[in-house]
Amino acid sequence: MKQGTKGFVGVDDTGTGQGATDRGRVPAQPGAEDVDRPRNRPRGEGTGAAAPGGTGTDGVRGEHTHSEPALPRPLPRRSVQRSSVRGQILAALRTALVTGDLRPGAVYSAPVLAERFGVSATPVREAMQQLTLEGAVEVVPNRGFRVVERGDRELAELTEVRALIEIPVVLRLSRTVPAERWAELRPLAEATIRAASSGCRATYAESDRAFHRAVLALAGNEQLLRIAEDLHRRAQWPLIGSAPGARGGAARLVTDAHEHTALLDALIAGDPDAVRSLVEDHFTGVV
Repeated sequence: MKQGTKGFVGVDDTGTGQGATDRGRVPAQPGAEDVDRPRNRPRGEGTGAAAPGGTGTDGVRGEHTHSEPALPRPLPRRSVQRSSVRGQILAALRTALVTGDLRPGAVYSAPVLAERFGVSATPVREAMQQLTLEGAVEVVPNRGFRVVERGDRELAELTEVRALIEIPVVLRLSRTVPAERWAELRPLAEATIRAASSGCRATYAESDRAFHRAVLALAGNEQLLRIAEDLHRRAQWPLIGSAPGARGGAARLVTDAHEHTALLDALIAGDPDAVRSLVEDHFTGVV
């Protein structure tokens, strides 16, 4: 999604939950009220529709839906599997965080977001609660969820911790992993270049995480992967006051992506000095 385009990046209707391209907008959940209603309950009873003066059963009591930031235009409605609704919405919200469509400091309620996604409020609320656990948003009683604000210091701290974890792992792997295994990662490195060239920060963020995850996976440590993935994702959220997609710009994304291929070249060549220099420089200028 180009940065000037309004609206959340769409959820992939294949059920993969990737949601980083706009080949499919956030799909609707037709009959969402039927899913949440017991089988024997007649249509129209307990569907979450608000009675005059009421709030509806889908909203948290006192969860106001007014005075919120303007949301992107209504999204096309397409059917999805119920089992994948929460995952697709979570992926779309994560993408919206990266692109800045969910603005730092702004408060969003589950019912309003659910209306834009064409689903009931329940899976949206569940997705936002997951983002709360990840530190992306915080609960605002009786209002909804506020996107966490962060500045340069937090980004610097995240980058430092990532470097402390990833650099030693890569250096150790450079001495033990054969060249042919590194060569297998070439398609992922090239995918980051294509993503960076597209100018879409969300697409690049996903491909960047995929490359780093594949490198670290060679260590065979699942806990390492989980911690590194969490830190990487958090480092990709926008800073306070930054325009959507402004940090670093498209040129910086391309530079960052080419560092991946240069690092692979050094790893394949078995050049430890070049590997150390490249991986340290990569985290110095990480976007």
